[in-house]
Amino acid sequence: MKRLKNFLFLLAAAPVLAFAAGATVHLDKAPINLSDQESLQRGARMFVNHCLNCHSAGYMRYSRLQDLGLTEDQIKENLLFAAEKPGETMKVGMTKADGKAWFGATPPDLSVISRSRGSDWLYTYLRSFYRDDTRTTGWNNVVFDKVGMPHVLWELQGEMVPVYKKEGEHEVLERLELAKPGSVTLAEYDAMVGDLVNYLEWMGDPAQLQRKQLGIIVLAFLAFFFVVAYYLKKEFWKDIH
Repeated sequence: MKRLKNFLFLLAAAPVLAFAAGATVHLDKAPINLSDQESLQRGARMFVNHCLNCHSAGYMRYSRLQDLGLTEDQIKENLLFAAEKPGETMKVGMTKADGKAWFGATPPDLSVISRSRGSDWLYTYLRSFYRDDTRTTGWNNVVFDKVGMPHVLWELQGEMVPVYKKEGEHEVLERLELAKPGSVTLAEYDAMVGDLVNYLEWMGDPAQLQRKQLGIIVLAFLAFFFVVAYYLKKEFWKDIH
């Protein structure tokens, strides 16, 4: 009975604990615009070139990228590196066992990562890596402390280092500072990450834009039909009232 009470208490307190854990890190707003096909195409290119080496997207087929305005030939020539046919899913050659041995944990499938983590979390996370010599990979992350994933985009962003400040007897992370520039400016890197996260948001639910548009059409039809039905009702019942 005591164990049951403890379990029920933890279950009830879980949302509060989750909020307390996430409240310590500020999340930047991701520039999500699913109607921007050029951004989604750039994000798909970023995903295939930088993420698909370790992370799979087992619920997404290459052929679905035609919804972004790409032709089958463009997909084959520019994005089809880990498969032979556009109808195949986005899988990687690395096994789960190898991923766990190399990184300490199996790299997760990214098909619905935006629905799991949230686009703001992903946008902040991918811009919050910093040098940490205590870590095996040489990298750590403000959003995900002691993360096993190395900073695969460091050549683009450059090397960020932490700047600490004193709060009482403890040192806390104040900000990240650019120590070694990358191949692009920080503003350009943020834009590239924004495109990548925009694509991850789309990949998590490719039909959401069409679904929302269809929903607006249905609501507009119901509003119009309500007016028609109202006046029909008045016409049919006018002699009774």
